[in-house]
Amino acid sequence: MQRVAEEQEDKGGGGGAAMAEFDDEEATPLNSSRGGVTYYGSPQLTTMSSSSFLSSNTCSSAVTPRFSNVTAVDDTDDEENSPPPPRVPSMTSASSHRNVISSRMPPPRQSSSSSGQRRNNGSSNSNKHHYQSFINSSTNHHRSPSHDNLTRIKTSTTLLVLVLGLFLAICTLFQYFVMGPQDSFNLPPDLNTDRNDEVNTLGDNGEQQSGLAGGAKTKTKHHSENVMFDEFGRYIIEDYDALPPFSDILPGVAGIYGKPLYVFYINRGQGISSFGIKSKDYPIMEFHSANNAYQNTAQLGFRTFYKGRRDGKNSREFLVEPFDSLRTRFAQLVDNNLNEMDETKYPIRRMFIGANDMSIQEVDLFNKIETNVTYFNLPEEDFGAFVKRTTISNLDEREALHLSVMDGLARIQPVGGKLDYMLKMIGRTLEGFMGVHHAGGAGDLTMPFFRMSEIAADDAAVIVEEGGHFCLSYIEYEEKDLLPIVYDTNKIFGEDTSLTRPMGLYDKSVEEILEGKQYGAARTSSAFAAVNDVTIWPGQQITITSFYGRADSITDLPIIARRITQGGFAQYKLSRARALIQQITSGAEIVTADHLFDKHVEQMFLDNSLMGGIPVLLGDVEDDGRDADDDERIKVYHLFSRRGDLERDYDEFVIENTYFSEGPSSFRDVIQNRRNDVIFNPRVGAFNVNMFLSLIQADGYNPLSVEAVVFSIDNPEVCLRLATNAVGFADGHRAQREALASILCDGEFRPGQLVELIEEQNIFLMTSISSLIDDVAASSKISPAAVAKGDGFSADHWTYIMDLLSSYLQIYPDREEHLLFNNKVTYYYSPRVVSPRKRKYVLSKSYNGEGLHVRQLDATYEDPERLKYMQKYVNPTSGWYKNEASIQRDVEGNIFKSSPIEKLFLLATIKFATRDPFGMGIEYEAGKPGWNSALNGLSSMLGSGLPETYELKILLQYIHDAVLKFNRPIVVPMELAVLIDKISTALDELGDKEYISNYDSDGIFKVPQPLFLYWDAVATAREEYRSDIALFSVETQEYSSGDIVKLAKRWMKQIDLGIERAHMIGSHGHDQKAAAGITPTYFSYNVTKWEETGNHNKDGHPFCIAKEMVVGRFPLFLEGVARVMKTMDKEQAEDLYEHVKQSGLRDKELKMYTLSSTLAGQSYDMGRMMGFSPGWLENQSVWMDQSYKYYLELIKKGMFNQFFDEMRSGMLPFIDGQKYGRSVMECSSFIASSAFEDPNMRGRGVLARLSGSAAEFLSIWKSLFIGETLFKKNEEAALEMQLVPSLPAWLFKRNEQHAQSPPADEQYVIRFKLFTSINVAYFVDTPKDLFDVKPLGYTIGLRDGSIMSVDGPTIPSTLAANIRKVVFIDYIHAYF
Repeated sequence: MQRVAEEQEDKGGGGGAAMAEFDDEEATPLNSSRGGVTYYGSPQLTTMSSSSFLSSNTCSSAVTPRFSNVTAVDDTDDEENSPPPPRVPSMTSASSHRNVISSRMPPPRQSSSSSGQRRNNGSSNSNKHHYQSFINSSTNHHRSPSHDNLTRIKTSTTLLVLVLGLFLAICTLFQYFVMGPQDSFNLPPDLNTDRNDEVNTLGDNGEQQSGLAGGAKTKTKHHSENVMFDEFGRYIIEDYDALPPFSDILPGVAGIYGKPLYVFYINRGQGISSFGIKSKDYPIMEFHSANNAYQNTAQLGFRTFYKGRRDGKNSREFLVEPFDSLRTRFAQLVDNNLNEMDETKYPIRRMFIGANDMSIQEVDLFNKIETNVTYFNLPEEDFGAFVKRTTISNLDEREALHLSVMDGLARIQPVGGKLDYMLKMIGRTLEGFMGVHHAGGAGDLTMPFFRMSEIAADDAAVIVEEGGHFCLSYIEYEEKDLLPIVYDTNKIFGEDTSLTRPMGLYDKSVEEILEGKQYGAARTSSAFAAVNDVTIWPGQQITITSFYGRADSITDLPIIARRITQGGFAQYKLSRARALIQQITSGAEIVTADHLFDKHVEQMFLDNSLMGGIPVLLGDVEDDGRDADDDERIKVYHLFSRRGDLERDYDEFVIENTYFSEGPSSFRDVIQNRRNDVIFNPRVGAFNVNMFLSLIQADGYNPLSVEAVVFSIDNPEVCLRLATNAVGFADGHRAQREALASILCDGEFRPGQLVELIEEQNIFLMTSISSLIDDVAASSKISPAAVAKGDGFSADHWTYIMDLLSSYLQIYPDREEHLLFNNKVTYYYSPRVVSPRKRKYVLSKSYNGEGLHVRQLDATYEDPERLKYMQKYVNPTSGWYKNEASIQRDVEGNIFKSSPIEKLFLLATIKFATRDPFGMGIEYEAGKPGWNSALNGLSSMLGSGLPETYELKILLQYIHDAVLKFNRPIVVPMELAVLIDKISTALDELGDKEYISNYDSDGIFKVPQPLFLYWDAVATAREEYRSDIALFSVETQEYSSGDIVKLAKRWMKQIDLGIERAHMIGSHGHDQKAAAGITPTYFSYNVTKWEETGNHNKDGHPFCIAKEMVVGRFPLFLEGVARVMKTMDKEQAEDLYEHVKQSGLRDKELKMYTLSSTLAGQSYDMGRMMGFSPGWLENQSVWMDQSYKYYLELIKKGMFNQFFDEMRSGMLPFIDGQKYGRSVMECSSFIASSAFEDPNMRGRGVLARLSGSAAEFLSIWKSLFIGETLFKKNEEAALEMQLVPSLPAWLFKRNEQHAQSPPADEQYVIRFKLFTSINVAYFVDTPKDLFDVKPLGYTIGLRDGSIMSVDGPTIPSTLAANIRKVVFIDYIHAYF
């Protein structure tokens, strides 16, 4: 593999597919001709191929996969044999096509990322030469018959451009020498925010205001006065390092065929605080929690040092560090006499937060130097790297600047296994293994390789380390000359071990440091690119570009170096990094009168996509609108799912450094953030419903961690056919055919893993990787994958399934019966089971040591018998469990399957049997609470939750209605039928009498004996059920629809009685009076009478059996309010809203809602939320996820005025940006409330992005823009579509005339995209509220150019079905 790549590199080119030429305003094209990937958010297409979507790293014929992008194609012309460029359908017409060229090809020279990066003494001709060299080495050498004519046209165009450029140059010289120099200076184009760009602001009355500031930045009135956007849509923060600290992430998106790194940054120093490969265990820059990163990033992170002088007679030599901490413009440094900052002493600094890049800027007027740094993940390459571009500009208008520069990382970690723990615990010992090696040989400093000699472990088996981290740097437009790297920290900082001052530069020049000996053994190294004595002429600049990454072998470095040093590489990759995210967020583009709201929608769409993953279609996908339900050869796969940041330091995040990158996440996070997948991309069909139902276990719980689905092929003939198609039929390819066939048939795999195995075994493909992936996906079966880790089961995860089902039925109401009754899903099989009460109710001292109480401990355990059974399904090659090990079977070894309605009924049965002794909440019996994980102690308090009861009521009502509607029987395992019989018997014994508990003078409610006996009987039956389902019997029980309806009605009656008791018992806290009329949320049970069993747990605590109980109450929680509102009508919801607004849940200062009212006086047994300071984390803070859930219910109940009132004070981007303390585009997990003791922290956003609030926000967006019932069946059971928005007048914008404009009397409009592709516009004659208003009619444009008109509020069947298929429709105009 290495040899092949190097030999082909010498031929001077690189592989690459062809790529389409688009208009300047359009995004870079996404795909080649083959159908295969449907992407969530394409600006051009609905269906696209995995071979080039978000990617350019397709492996062409006769190119080895590893480092394929540096291989060459023969330079000889072959017009007759070369295939024509692939074709791709246009958005505007189903029949028109555009030529496709490689997405590796750089954009035109006017590209924002490259047009301003000029060499100080270079010319446009030299720049074009460098760019063309990158084009020539990055594209396949295929010519069309019109190639020569195109060449002549391009030559003429080039000459015209040169003449025009010469004219402009003369004009510029005339201005400079005749008119005199200007007072202002220009920023580099990729950071220039002073271009008279129009910035929209929201006026005090909510109307949109626009203005041109003559180059000045326009501020937004309802945000901090020092924030705005640049022309790339990046959020700008002035004096970022003087503001309160915050942390953020780069999304880790490098394209389908890219290998991302994780990157975290803060607003201190040069920003980047940690980055690395896969997880915090494999850092390039060590991971530190946010509190430590705020302190040490400026010292340990990226640093830059200038040692320079000017040409003038009074010139002096200076040594300066841009972005240093000592010159931060803190407010306390304002001159009280002048009331202004000393602009020459304290440089101006800005941070630019982009969707996939981050930049910082320093304008140093004292030294007349401007420094701009841009960071991004290298996209679409078969090696992962993090890129830093440092642009140094000479602001002096007359004197040249002579500089020597050190630019790089103060501390770089080597490769050497899992390092995070060891770096923090045995860091000094670890340094003994460290060393620096050189790919360029002795004496060459341009390609250092940082690795440990071996994995640091005290094991008999020694593992020698071969991989390493690298740092490669150059000056742009001088790419062929790699810069030397100074890796010996002592050469720069000397004996200043704090790394505060570069003592080595005080007495030595950069040249002297480079000539001296460097040492890298037994110490932590640096990685500084060294530039010796470069001259930057007045008004000119240079850019130092550095790549930090990991290579498997030191011999890979020359290959990587040759790739990155192609002309224009870094500029183009920056443009691609931006385009990748734009391709995701373009599907959520909206145009309203509030530009900030428009941008926020895109940001929330991106964050939701990163949490749940972005669904793409693989396999036999064509541009015909077929979805994953229509054809089993179409597979849904989610990309880019990830989690983790500096503030959530407890997260063991994983971002796979592979093609098709994804990472595991918690069940709740993934299911919540995939809720709207089908709303934005109907072609995913019922995939998510089926997947998450398949992860429900027979005991009603589910695994805590969800991973990407896995592919498998059981038929060896199919594997051999796929291998033959991929590597060829020739006899000489037999070994590689067999190797690839073995990979395909040897267990489960994911696309990224498949490519890695192909690379590792040096399998030489005759087709592209994307074609292979699609062929494999079409022939494979997919299975959900999850990990049953942890020591318990969350009580609320199942409640999100109804959200998935509801979203699906909004798009496919005509498929409901097929989904529920004709489809089959499996059960997840976990080795962990719930302990019976006699093995988890233990007697122990209370937390204050003053008495004894019964607690529920060790609520789950790993069953040895289950583990033994799962051993049958271990892959002998890998030693890992096959996916089959996690599938429930019967006693005969058959996989047990149920229809979705049957599984929903099983789930409802078990949850009904898990109600607490008062019949109010669902017990937290499995060691974990519900959504609020900070109530971790509530499980030990025999706690229960009313939110889950409300969801159970919704589930039972749906089951009741569905079986009644379709009148079909269901079949359940016999074990479940036995449990149902025991529940019915217990209910018969309980009777229909309502048992209202009396309470004593202290307000203590004792569980009535009949309720206690019912609870004990049903809990025992539940435990017996669980003991019987290690394997299902082969027997089943059929229930008629009438039977199910009777059971559901009886159970719902009992649930309603329990809810009445809950409201009667109520909440209890310091604001108890204000809690009247508001649902309680949680309960606990104190065992007042017990019997010991005579057995003890592992800690020596005696097990016991409860005999009598009293209920415990808690303060108000917003979760209960949000959940109960789902079960209410509008009148009930309005009454509840008014009560909540007056309660302790309302933060009257911030005008938001807190997660809980005050917890003062509560027991520390509740969990860690009691340990948190009030107003912080889960203790009475504004938790955005729950607030947004609450706001969503307001809009669903038709409470429009209340919703928009709350929206303007409690939702982003409308909150006070200065208080929020970070980009108001990005939603934090929580906001410090007014209960927090430090008033300066109140209103501050904490825990960066990637939370459930994004999912709730998109559900709000759906309700606002398209309504709750997009598709429905009419009285004749025919499909219909209707758009019923709920939009306020202040969001309507004056219509801009264009080709698709309506008549002139339609003056105001809101635009958005339906299904991420269809352009929708709502037109009104004057701004007015459209609250649940149906259109008067529609105009619908098809992609074949035809236009259809529809009168009335609904779109009829055939047209509605075509809209749902997406690919046939260009736009929809609705008139109100």
